[in-house]
Amino acid sequence: MDDVVHKLKTPAECMQLATNVRDRNPALAQKARRRAVELRALSHGSKSDVEYELLKVLYAYEEVLFEKNKKHTRASRTWQMIKNHGIIGAAERAVNRNIEPAGYKVLAEMGMHDLTFEAVIVRYPNAFNQEVVSHAKERLKILSGI
Repeated sequence: MDDVVHKLKTPAECMQLATNVRDRNPALAQKARRRAVELRALSHGSKSDVEYELLKVLYAYEEVLFEKNKKHTRASRTWQMIKNHGIIGAAERAVNRNIEPAGYKVLAEMGMHDLTFEAVIVRYPNAFNQEVVSHAKERLKILSGI
């Protein structure tokens, strides 16, 4: 079944598959949603692996907004922050905000708990301010305990 997911060429195809199999095959639906996130990040373009991973976080967050609002919703404030501060700066600012566990919970339920700014910062510590890395580690401890 993984071959089915890897053959999908567009985020729309992925989301259609996820919708079609959600009730009878939740694991396949999760893989299809994750593939949609990957395809969106690839189409956006990035200059490095860390930027690609951060774009996946952003698109995963937009999936959370879709689940919450039941319609496609852009993460407008986050995109604006990226425009003003770059994607690395936006991730650092996001991690320094107050914790909003609802998004993390939904990502975890969707099988995408690794697609948070905190998780990417911990995986790529050399790309970020060390104070932000420490803060990300602490937030992950708190969030994983929810």
